[in-house]
Amino acid sequence: MANKSKFAKESLVTMTELVLPNDTNTLNNLMGGRLMHWMDIVSAISAQKHSNRVVVTASVDNVSFTHAIQLGNVVTLTAKVTRAFSSSMEVFIEVIAEDIPGGKRIESNQAFFTFVAVDQSGKPIDIPEVIPETDQEKELFDSALRRRQLRLVLAKRMKPEDANELRSIFKTTPING
Repeated sequence: MANKSKFAKESLVTMTELVLPNDTNTLNNLMGGRLMHWMDIVSAISAQKHSNRVVVTASVDNVSFTHAIQLGNVVTLTAKVTRAFSSSMEVFIEVIAEDIPGGKRIESNQAFFTFVAVDQSGKPIDIPEVIPETDQEKELFDSALRRRQLRLVLAKRMKPEDANELRSIFKTTPING
């Protein structure tokens, strides 16, 4: 890897948005596409802070919409790089929605996005490693390789038998064995 290592906290980005009528569907809930757009922005900025490079979105893991975010809510998105590979990095995003007048706060979404740092001609370029410090950062760092291998297997860019971190998932055992 090029450059020096960087602490995970150096890539922390917080973004706050107010849900306005143009952001909502006919039920006055935030449109999923708008939320994904915001998640892409906050995580791309985090990836840029880590790599000091232009980044492109490579993949988005499962994004589940567990709680509706309503018109007038304040949405806070936080993103941080969890682990860097040669030119790619995984970013963890958390989404909190608040009804400030009503005093309600909900954890709406979590997701992992993957970005690739590129040079001026659009070719992947090496990036710094991540140094996790907190327990959460260490847990996310340690599990990032499994998530990466799963992404590669699902994209058919890695054979399941080569995903050494995922052997227990893909290993078949006889029913009567």
